[in-house]
Amino acid sequence: VQLQASGGGLVQPGGSLRLSCVASGNVFSINAMGWYRQAPGKKRELVADITTGGNTNYGDSVKGRFTISRDRDNAKSTVYLQMTNLRPEDTAVYYCIHYPNVWGQGTLVTVSS
Repeated sequence: VQLQASGGGLVQPGGSLRLSCVASGNVFSINAMGWYRQAPGKKRELVADITTGGNTNYGDSVKGRFTISRDRDNAKSTVYLQMTNLRPEDTAVYYCIHYPNVWGQGTLVTVSS
């Protein structure tokens, strides 16, 4: 499985962004997927993840503001992270993961006025 993440950028506080991560390759082995983030000087932390059955799990700091979803066709599976009411503390590099251990390249989200 290969991952390609996109959608990061600069946004003002209170704004919204949507991240996308496309998983391609052996789609029959597609597993749960998710997003982690790492801010400068901090450990990588869970943002949200979603199982193949659609069960979701969120980090405490993003509950009620971020929504994870996924769709799938015969060739690929895509996971989305809709981020709303963004705060400066959401600034980080966001990484997509295909569990247990395939990581995307990271996309930078900067929340600043």
